[in-house]
Amino acid sequence: MAKLQGKSTLITGAAAGLGKGIAEVYAKYGARLCLADTSPDVDATAQALRDTYGAEVITAIVDVSQRTDMQAAVARTLAQFGRLDIVCCNAGVARLAPFEAMSDELLDLHINVNIRGVWNTCQAAIAPMLSQGGGVIVIASSVTGDIVADAGEAAYALSKSALVGLTKALAVEYAARNIRVNCTQLGYARTPMVEKMAMESNPSDPESAIRAIASGVPMGRLADPREVGELFAFLGSDESSYLTGSQIVIDGGSTLPETVSMGTN
Repeated sequence: MAKLQGKSTLITGAAAGLGKGIAEVYAKYGARLCLADTSPDVDATAQALRDTYGAEVITAIVDVSQRTDMQAAVARTLAQFGRLDIVCCNAGVARLAPFEAMSDELLDLHINVNIRGVWNTCQAAIAPMLSQGGGVIVIASSVTGDIVADAGEAAYALSKSALVGLTKALAVEYAARNIRVNCTQLGYARTPMVEKMAMESNPSDPESAIRAIASGVPMGRLADPREVGELFAFLGSDESSYLTGSQIVIDGGSTLPETVSMGTN
């Protein structure tokens, strides 16, 4: 199965968690990858993909909030592969705090990474996509903000819901020029970010917070990052050629129940 065979792809936040899961699936389907992250651990992720899938992988140590970093990552991808077919805007942060106590620094962190980071990545990528005749962008939004929210998530909800609007605006602006833009809206996956949020929610027993999340999901569990990677792969492939401006929820049904206490089950 090689539906992404030879597709040159840039994935941000690719060292671990959701980004690593996306990279694994893309490698499985034959994509050529530039894995971008702030952490040097991205090199180990890249080597594992070479060893497991024989993937052609390069890395870039970047801060997505810095436009020049993303321009450099795109330039590195183009220099290695000659084109940029797909961009997965995955890098993000989530920190919890009561709204009345949330600092400007914490708000700025979410805006700079979650919003400006995607903005910078898309701006750097769209110019070469236009030059080559098209491309695909997949943005990691969330169910948080656009559909649901929990206490302490104001900055995260603000930043992730903004990405739904950006997705739609870019999709409309570039549809006639053969660039498709879609976003995923994830509930909870078992990632280092979610584990950190669980620690912030219940420092004495973070696993109880994870179990409580799973208990509210009709499927009874959190997502595996590779399951989310499969959605990113579909949206990046020609299989989704008539999809643009879409927001696709992947949450195990967690946003479906009206309550967690009523009903016959």
